[in-house]
Amino acid sequence: MRLLIRATNWVGDAVMSLPALRAVRSKFPDAHIAVLALPWVSDLYARERWPDRVIPYRAPRGARGWIAKWAAARELQAESYDTALILPNSFDSALTPWLARIPRRIGFARDARKWLLTDPIRPVLRGSIPSHESYYYLELLRRAGWIGQLPPDVMIRLEGAAEARAEGLADFGRWQLAAPLIGISPGAAYGTAKRWLPERFAKAAIRLSQPGTGSVALFGTASERELCEQVRRAIETAGVHAVNLAGATSLREFIQLAAACRVFLTNDSGSMHIASALNVPTVAIFGATDHIGTGPTGDRARVVREHVDCSPCLLRNCPIDHRCMTAVTADRVALTALELLK
Repeated sequence: MRLLIRATNWVGDAVMSLPALRAVRSKFPDAHIAVLALPWVSDLYARERWPDRVIPYRAPRGARGWIAKWAAARELQAESYDTALILPNSFDSALTPWLARIPRRIGFARDARKWLLTDPIRPVLRGSIPSHESYYYLELLRRAGWIGQLPPDVMIRLEGAAEARAEGLADFGRWQLAAPLIGISPGAAYGTAKRWLPERFAKAAIRLSQPGTGSVALFGTASERELCEQVRRAIETAGVHAVNLAGATSLREFIQLAAACRVFLTNDSGSMHIASALNVPTVAIFGATDHIGTGPTGDRARVVREHVDCSPCLLRNCPIDHRCMTAVTADRVALTALELLK
């Protein structure tokens, strides 16, 4: 069997799909499994043992990428895959396997793409499976007949965490970092409603640090560089060494550095999912989003949130006073981290 898996489009979703991907390998231990992933996701699988190959997919999404889509489809067709498992719900993600004439194409029948699938799977109704997003991908396998039942619990872990940590520690000099390292990810891709206050990230980091020892690393995308710089300046004023790495690391480099962190403070983000999956003590601040559905897993992760009537609203930007986040204090986040570190 030659199986192509179209990976999810975002890092957090990719992490949450890992239990399903390992279940596919367990179902087909002798299959050749390749994962087709967007460039900003593909490095996530670099140390995973379940795929035989990772194929970066660089064709632009939407109608403007037709030439690149045709080229990618021709390359896949030449590799003679007989089955495609399509994890994203988008029309675009099912189009390339269809263009590649892969004989069997499995995915949820959403986004008007049923005709692109040979095995269109009935969409999941809210409340019909456990709430955590990882079960969404496992349910796709169950409905496809690849697993018999959903597991009672899901533990999400990245493979090769010890190797990644060793590489991260070896790179400290390159990034002007010193152990023990506190990692902070103050941004969030979905919108500002998911972001805790930057000055409180700084206060929590200062509480966890000792001036003159260790360092703090700020992580984020290039567009979050100024946000991270704001946090860095506030930390430096307290005599704690901090480095702004927003936009400066690849995903692989981020994974290595995150694995080397003593503790990681973060919003609900791809960084949160990675840190938690590396088994790094992780404190995640939640407000606008659902901590049950997309929260970190494992006993080394903690969610900090305050109950307010409008949370989770799932909005990109708060239309009122951002009360779900302003109610979370720096002291509470720092104390939660210290409890994890005991």
